[in-house]
Amino acid sequence: MSAKVVYMDNNATTRVAPEVQKAMVPYFSELYGNPSSMHTFGGQVGGALAEAREQIANLIGASDDEIIFTSCGTESDSTAIFSALQTFPDKRHIVTTRVEHPAVKNLCENIDNLTGHKHKVTQLPVDREGMLDLQRYEESLTDDTAIVSVMWANNETGVIFPVAAMAEIAKSRGILFHTDAVQAVGKIPIDLSRNSSIDFLSISGHKLHASKGIGVLYVRRGTPFAPFLIGGHQEKGRRGGTENVAAIIGLGKACALAGARLEDENTRVRALRDRLEKGLLETIPHSMLNGHRTERLPNTTSVSFEFVEGEAILLHLDRFGICASSGSACTSGSLEPSHVLRAMGVPFTAAHGSIRFSLSVYNTEDEVDFILEKLPPVIANLRDLSPFWKGNHPGAVGSSQCKCSC
Repeated sequence: MSAKVVYMDNNATTRVAPEVQKAMVPYFSELYGNPSSMHTFGGQVGGALAEAREQIANLIGASDDEIIFTSCGTESDSTAIFSALQTFPDKRHIVTTRVEHPAVKNLCENIDNLTGHKHKVTQLPVDREGMLDLQRYEESLTDDTAIVSVMWANNETGVIFPVAAMAEIAKSRGILFHTDAVQAVGKIPIDLSRNSSIDFLSISGHKLHASKGIGVLYVRRGTPFAPFLIGGHQEKGRRGGTENVAAIIGLGKACALAGARLEDENTRVRALRDRLEKGLLETIPHSMLNGHRTERLPNTTSVSFEFVEGEAILLHLDRFGICASSGSACTSGSLEPSHVLRAMGVPFTAAHGSIRFSLSVYNTEDEVDFILEKLPPVIANLRDLSPFWKGNHPGAVGSSQCKCSC
C-alpha cells in the first residue's frame, strides 16, 4: 500500500472538514447539555442547534421550520415515503426510477412487506445517457399515486434529473414529490424558495464534509406529514429522539462552508474532473463515459473500460493509494453489474469494468496527473491477462493497444 493517498471516492463519503471538526469538539466535552433541558446549561446548546438549522436552511433556500434532523439520508428517504403513504392511505401507487440509490430502490421494492398493503411501484427507465423522459413520467402518474421519489443527481454517474419540472407536474396532479438530494446538496446551487413544488428533500451530512450519522429531511411548510420515529417532543414532534448535537453543529458548519465553496466546486473541481475524464478516454482504448456529458454533477465521472473487471482495477489502484469506486458504496459487495449501468443499457463487456471517480474541493491537479500516470498501464496489464480481451482482440499480443482491424 502506497503511503500517499489520492482520495477520489467522495460520493461514497467525504473527509470531515477541519473547520467542521473544530466546531463539533466542544459539544463532546464542555457543552454536553441536553438541548431539551430547562436550565441555561442545556439551553445554550439549544441555541447552537437553532443556528445550525438556519445554516442548513440557508444552503437550500428553505425556512428553519422546514428542517428536520435525522440520522442519515436513508432515514430521511424512508420518512418521506412512509409519511406520504400514511397521510394518503387510500393511494397505493409510487413512482420512482430504475436508477435510484438502494435507500429508495430497495424500500420501494419491499414496501408491501413493510406495510402489509398491496402497492404498485412504477420504476421509470432511463436512456443510454442516464436521462429520464418527462412525457413518459407524466403519463405514469395516476389518481392513485401517493408520492413520486426521484433523486436530484445520480450517485454513480452524477446525472442530474429535472426535479423542479417533475415536482411541478406532480403538484398539478395533487401528488407529493420527494427528492433524494444527498449527492446534489453542496455541489450545485439549490434554492427551494424557487422550487416550491418539492415537498420532501433528503440530505446526508457525510456527503458534504460533515460527520456520518446525521441527515436532514426538508418538509415544505404545509405538507401533510406523519413522523417515522415517534417518541419525545424533539423536532416539534416530527422526529423523536435526543438530538445528535455535535453532528448537527458540524452539519451546520459544513453547509455554511459548502455555500461559500459552490463557485470553486463548479469551476476548479469541474475542470479537474474534465481533465481526468478527457485524459482517460484519450489514452485508454475501448473506454467510454457513462452518463450525460453536461447534465452532471461537477465532481463525478463514471468511465467504463471494456473487457476488464472493475474490482481488479480498484485493487491495482489501491496499491498506489488511489481510492475510487466501482459504483455505489452501498452495493459494492455485489458481483453483479451496477443496476444503474444496466438500466442505462451499458454493454455487459463494459459494465463490469466501470470505475467512478468523485472529486472534492480538496483534490489537486497533481492527484489527477498521478491517476493519469498510473491507470492506463493498469488497464493494459489487466487486458493482457484477460481471455475476454484476447478473444475479442486477437491482434493484441503483449500489449493492450489493439492491433486488429476493429
